[in-house]
Amino acid sequence: MSNNHFTHRITIGKVAARTGCKIETIRYYEKESLLPLPGRTEGGHRLYTAAMVERLVFIRRCRELGFSMDEIRKLLSIVDGEQVSCERVKHIAEVHLRDIRSKLTDLKKMERSLRDLSAQCSGEDVPECPIIEVLQQR
Repeated sequence: MSNNHFTHRITIGKVAARTGCKIETIRYYEKESLLPLPGRTEGGHRLYTAAMVERLVFIRRCRELGFSMDEIRKLLSIVDGEQVSCERVKHIAEVHLRDIRSKLTDLKKMERSLRDLSAQCSGEDVPECPIIEVLQQR
């Protein structure tokens, strides 16, 4: 990490500022065992290492790409292993990409349907609305 070097442990607030993750999100990742539990001060404050911050950045970037928690767990298990398998990582990424493409297809269908419905509506202040009528049909 080029601009995030630190030799001592840092608090959750500083981790949040460095990574762009909310404190609640960091705690959630700890609870979900994606991020190891940090050490604590005598006062009970969480203290994070540089490796933990790097892991959190990895998790955040995975989430930004829409990877599920399960997919992130799989990727982390590969990262945590002795050897990263590009083949396994690529498989996870390609399955995720297929899912994204499927969702895009579904979104385009929804867009067409909603556009067609909206075109049937006058948009005037009248009691009959074709959009509501279609939405109420079984």
